[in-house]
Amino acid sequence: MKTRNIYIVLTLLVLCLFGSCDDEESFSVSSSSLLTFSSDTIKLDTVFSTVPSSTCSFWVYNKSGKGLRNINIRLENGNQAGFRVNGDGAYLSPTSGFQVNDIEVRNKDSIRVFVELTSPVNNGDRPLKIEDNIIFTLESGVQQKVNLMAYSWDADMMRNVVIDKDSTLGGSAKPIIVYGGITVNDGATLTIVPGTTIFFHADAGMDVYGRLKCVGDAGNEITLRGDRLDNMFDYLPYDYVSGQWQGIRLRESSYENEIRYTDVHGTFDGIKVDSADVSRLKLDIENSTIHNCQGYALTAESAKIIMRNCEFTNALRNCICINGGETDINNCTIAQFYPFDSNRGSALYFSMNKYPQCSFTCINSLVTGYADDEMMIETYDEDEKYEANYLFDHCIIRTPKITTEDSIHFVNVIFEEYEDTVKTGRKNFVKIDSQNLRYDFRLDSISPAINAADPVSAMPYDRKGQRRDDKPDIGAYEFFKEE
Repeated sequence: MKTRNIYIVLTLLVLCLFGSCDDEESFSVSSSSLLTFSSDTIKLDTVFSTVPSSTCSFWVYNKSGKGLRNINIRLENGNQAGFRVNGDGAYLSPTSGFQVNDIEVRNKDSIRVFVELTSPVNNGDRPLKIEDNIIFTLESGVQQKVNLMAYSWDADMMRNVVIDKDSTLGGSAKPIIVYGGITVNDGATLTIVPGTTIFFHADAGMDVYGRLKCVGDAGNEITLRGDRLDNMFDYLPYDYVSGQWQGIRLRESSYENEIRYTDVHGTFDGIKVDSADVSRLKLDIENSTIHNCQGYALTAESAKIIMRNCEFTNALRNCICINGGETDINNCTIAQFYPFDSNRGSALYFSMNKYPQCSFTCINSLVTGYADDEMMIETYDEDEKYEANYLFDHCIIRTPKITTEDSIHFVNVIFEEYEDTVKTGRKNFVKIDSQNLRYDFRLDSISPAINAADPVSAMPYDRKGQRRDDKPDIGAYEFFKEE
C-alpha cells in the first residue's frame, strides 16, 4: 500500500514538472506570433450624446501555435471619446490609466472584449464621427489594434413633459428624445412643427386630453419613433421592430386632433382613440403612415374619425379596429403583413355590437394581407334595433365575395381571391420582404388597384402629396410609371 502511494505521488510530481515546463515554454515572444480578431473594426452605429449605448463585443483569438501575453491592453486616446472597455473580465478604468496589464491568451484559446460608449456633447447639429483604438501590446513589442467607431448626435432630452397651455414642439435642428412621455392636458394644444423627429423611449408615449396638431408638409414630414438607433441583429435595426414605444392615446376629453404628413411606427398601439361625443370630430388624419405596431395601428371606440390618404400597415392585433361611432375612410392602404407573429389580426375590423354604428364609409381603399380573409365585421345582435349603416365603394378587399343580403353595402368592389397569387395580396406592392423587414406599400405595376378608384370621390393628391391623374388609383399611393 505504501509503495502504491509513493508511486502516485511521484507520478503527480512528474506531471506537475512537465506541466510547469510546458507553461514556461508555451509563450512566444516572436514578432511573427500574432493575435487574430473576430472584427478589426467595432461600429456602434449612431448614439445620442450623454446616453449610454448598448454593449458590443468581439473575440480575440490565439491561433499562433504558442501562448501569447499582452503586456497591456489600452485605449489609445485614454477615453477622450467616451468608450468603455472590458477585456477578459478586466475593466480599463480611469484609475488604471484606461489599460490592463498581463492578459494571457493561451494557444487555441480566446478572450472576449466588451465595448460601450457614452459620448460627450459634440456641440453640433449633425452626427459627429468619433473614433478610438484598443491597442494590444504583446511581449514581442508588436502592437495590434481594433478600431472603435461611432457617430455621436446631440439631442434635446425631455422627461415627463406636461403641456398645460398652448405650446409648440420642434423647430430645432436637434432631435428630441422623450422619457416618461408627453401629456397634453385638457384645454391645451400641442403643435408639432414640420420636419420634427421625436424619439420616444420605451416607457414613453403621448397622452392627449387636450388637442394635438401634428401637421407636417409633403417632403418635410414629422416622424414619431422609438429611440433605439442600434441594431438587434446585423441586418435588423431596432427601428424596424414593433413595440419600441407606447404610441398616441386620445382621451375622452380630446377633440379636433389633426395628424398630417406624419410617420408613426414601431409602437405598441399606434393611435388609440377613446369614446367621445360622436357629433364632434375626434381625429382628422391625412397623408400619414401608422406602421409596425405590437397592438393596433389605429383603434377607436365610438368616435368621429376622418382618414384620408393614409397607410395603416402591419399590426399584431388589427391594422384598423373600429367599435361604433362615425368613420370616413378615403384612399387608404390597409395591409396586414405583420411579420413577428402568425396569430396576427385582420387588416380591417369594425363592430356594431359594443356601440351604435352611426356610419362607416370606406371608399377608394385597398384592404389586403396574408390571410384568406382580411376584413372582419361584427353586426348587431338580433335583438338590437340599430340599422347596419356601412358602405364600401370602389375598394379592393381581401375577403370572400359577399353574396348575401349584405351585398348592398358593397358597391363597385373588387373581392380579392386568395387563390390568385399573381396579382393579389403582397403582389399589389413594390416590396413585401418579411424576412428582412423591408416594406414599400406603393403600388406595383401589376396591381388591379391602378386606375380603379372613383374619379369623382378620389383625393386629388396621394400619400406623398403627388397629384393623382384623371384615372386615379385605389389606395394611398398613386402609381407613377418610372421613365
